[in-house]
Amino acid sequence: MLIRRAFDVCVKKQHVFKSVVSSPHSTLSPFNLEGGGGAILKSLSTNVYENLAVEDWIHDNIDLQGKNILFLWRNSSAVVIGRHQNPWQECNLKLMREHGIQLARRRSGGGTVYHDMGNINMTFFTTKKKYDRMKNLNMITKSLNKLRPQMDVRPTERLDLLLNGHFKVSGTAAKLGRTNAYHHCTLLCNSDRALLSSVLKSPCQGLKSNATPSVPSPVKNLLEEDPTLDCGIIMDSIVTEYTKQYGLDHHIILIEPKDEATLPGISKMTQDLQTWEWVFGKTPKFSVSTSFKLGYRLSSAMVTLSIDVKNGIIDSCNIKLPQHWLPSEMCEHLASHLIGSKFCPSETTRLTSALLRTCPQNEELHHKWNILCENVASVM
Repeated sequence: MLIRRAFDVCVKKQHVFKSVVSSPHSTLSPFNLEGGGGAILKSLSTNVYENLAVEDWIHDNIDLQGKNILFLWRNSSAVVIGRHQNPWQECNLKLMREHGIQLARRRSGGGTVYHDMGNINMTFFTTKKKYDRMKNLNMITKSLNKLRPQMDVRPTERLDLLLNGHFKVSGTAAKLGRTNAYHHCTLLCNSDRALLSSVLKSPCQGLKSNATPSVPSPVKNLLEEDPTLDCGIIMDSIVTEYTKQYGLDHHIILIEPKDEATLPGISKMTQDLQTWEWVFGKTPKFSVSTSFKLGYRLSSAMVTLSIDVKNGIIDSCNIKLPQHWLPSEMCEHLASHLIGSKFCPSETTRLTSALLRTCPQNEELHHKWNILCENVASVM
């Protein structure tokens, strides 16, 4: 209630409203929507968590009755999974850590997508009654067709956008609240396709989950079809078409997602999206059953690992290894201590390093223990 009152005060400031519409770009209050209509917003941030938080803030705090809002945003390298997805199933977490690629879980459903600065993100806000994904996708394709008539981009029944009837250039997802809704989609302009392909391929073996799986599709950048394009040109064309569709002035309002004065409570929403409990802990329960070969000097052995995970926490764990290679009590000791810990390589490494000090002072056993623990952590 306090947030909405603050918003009502904000939109009644006539001098602010006039200064916004008189300029093609403005960093003033983005929600000057007095009398209905709508607005086109563009984020000044390339941080995936900040931009996702803006989406949720608008959805939760703005009365969209009689209003249409288009939010444009781009992110530094990130992988964004759907609300009900399993990150271990969807992407290569180790590779992402090596490349400094962030992982985010959004509040909408749908599949996993890769973001970088060669990708445009669009969020269409309406009331729940006026929510229409196909209408939005048709608007995007119309803008692209006007920009490059020879380019064949069309929406599908799955609510994706295909280039030349085969290559996916846009994925789509949505969130429907009690009264408000948003539909967001990506648009591949000039993304790093090699990295996209690598990070969206999970190396995890033996994983069983009821989480919503992504449907792999061949992808292509729009700039591979027409190198004379760039993200700015494409975004301008989309803005032009959107303003025509809704009868808006052709101006873009710039959003600073860290601005608590404009978006009260946004910092907390951004922080919440970054927590381990949200990104990993919201994963539907799953299990991993796998085996791998361990070797030390001239000896080797096969280990079988079975782990059940609930809310990102190890719920049960069983490790089987031949007694001659490592005493069974050491395997049982490791398995019992993993229960209740995060299914996380860094936490597992800290835990096993502490446990090592309680093991028998035997150099060979210590080496074998470390080899086992490294392989268990690698599954995560």
